Amino acid sequence: MPWVTLLSAVVGAVIATSSAALLDRFRWRRERYDHLVGVRRALYGDYLECLSQARNAFRSLARNREAPDTERERISRDSFAPCYGMRYQMSITASKNVFQASEVAFRRLRDVRDLAAAGTLASDVAYVHGRVAYEDALTQLRAAMRQDLGADRTTAPLPAPRG
Repeated sequence: MPWVTLLSAVVGAVIATSSAALLDRFRWRRERYDHLVGVRRALYGDYLECLSQARNAFRSLARNREAPDTERERISRDSFAPCYGMRYQMSITASKNVFQASEVAFRRLRDVRDLAAAGTLASDVAYVHGRVAYEDALTQLRAAMRQDLGADRTTAPLPAPRG
């Protein structure tokens, strides 16, 4: 019965090779997922930093009563310009719910930019409402980012990506 021995050796080799290939596939998927989370974490941080820097510039303008209109407009546009590049990066890298929240925050901050550029002061009702709308959108954006990155998970591991 040498064929039984040969058959069992072949079956054992197929099982060993298949399990090794399957483990390699799982490892590759996990590494790919970990890389994507790392890229998104860096992008989300950079995007929030960009929005924050623009917001601080608008705050300074809204508190400055003496700035000439042309200077206000230039500072507003220059301060917001880097946000466009980050916005495009978000559109291709962020998950759908994060991108949607980032668009809302972007638009609300653009509204604040327009108010600051027009000479609206920080104490004006329109500016206060614009600032509050932006802060609400920013809160929603951060929550979406935290959820996407799994920042609130304490015991359960991150789910493996599909496909």
